[in-house]
Amino acid sequence: MKAIRLHGIRDLRVSEEPTPAPLPGECLVRVRAVGVCGSDLHWFKDGGIGDAMLTRPLVLGHEFAGTTETGERVAVDPAIPCGECEHCLRGDTNLCPSVRFAGHSNEDGGMRDFACWPEKLLHPLADALSDADGAMLEPLGVALHAVDLAHLRPGMSVGVFGCGPIGLLILQLARLSGASLVVASEILPHRMDAARAFGADAVFHPEPDLPEKAVLETTGGRGLDVSFEVAGTQGAVYDAFNAVMPGGKVILAGIPEEERTSFSASTARRKGLTIKMVRRMRNTYPRAIRLVSGGKIDVRSLVTHTFPIDQAKLAFETAERRDGLKVMIKP
Repeated sequence: MKAIRLHGIRDLRVSEEPTPAPLPGECLVRVRAVGVCGSDLHWFKDGGIGDAMLTRPLVLGHEFAGTTETGERVAVDPAIPCGECEHCLRGDTNLCPSVRFAGHSNEDGGMRDFACWPEKLLHPLADALSDADGAMLEPLGVALHAVDLAHLRPGMSVGVFGCGPIGLLILQLARLSGASLVVASEILPHRMDAARAFGADAVFHPEPDLPEKAVLETTGGRGLDVSFEVAGTQGAVYDAFNAVMPGGKVILAGIPEEERTSFSASTARRKGLTIKMVRRMRNTYPRAIRLVSGGKIDVRSLVTHTFPIDQAKLAFETAERRDGLKVMIKP
């Protein structure tokens, strides 16, 4: 089979490898689609993410779907929690300190022809969902978890700072949750257009102080109930904090280039803000499948580029330039 392995910074190689054999409780999955995520780009550009660094050639990819040996089409939950720790037993499997995660550290991911994965983490796909739709359930799951953390209620005002795929999914979910106002901030014109197409009431370019001023004008000086920072940039963090109202919430979902994120302590303290960090997702696949199957959330329009496995480096370079929205690889 073919596999894409990261050997070093920007050093992606397609290699021929033996097809893996499933262990007890696992299924062999023929991978049909795998998305290139922002965290994959961190590995590609930096040779690691956070405090996890490349120690061996690694197969990236955690947004993937495929077909089992019995012909069943499935989406793959990329996180394998231990199931025994305090966090797992209370349902916070995304916080498991012993979790194994596809395409991270020592766990090979989905950018290969075949992968063995625990059967209990394979979610059947309806016929109406494409393979790429199945791969997009993972970023939708992250967006769902972010919205869950915000406890959105009908009538709330929401800001999305960063309109990549997860930001645009949060925008759709905010609308579905009954937000009375959804504003977005984005630096790239084509992603600003996408935010408008997905229902943002106003879209701002993040020039200095512009999002804060524009939000205050749009909300009559009140500010936002909830800000979602999804860009992974320091500027987006500042804008998210400045635009939210006193007593509001800031949900930090972006992965920053540097290991440290900062914000004005006086702003956060004076406003009495609630600040939450998004850690992947928490048992969201069944809901994500229902939302997409029922036509409530559009994931298909987010996939703008598709590459064969032999053009993996071109796929990563396209994603790094932020061309389009979601880049997909089809082994």
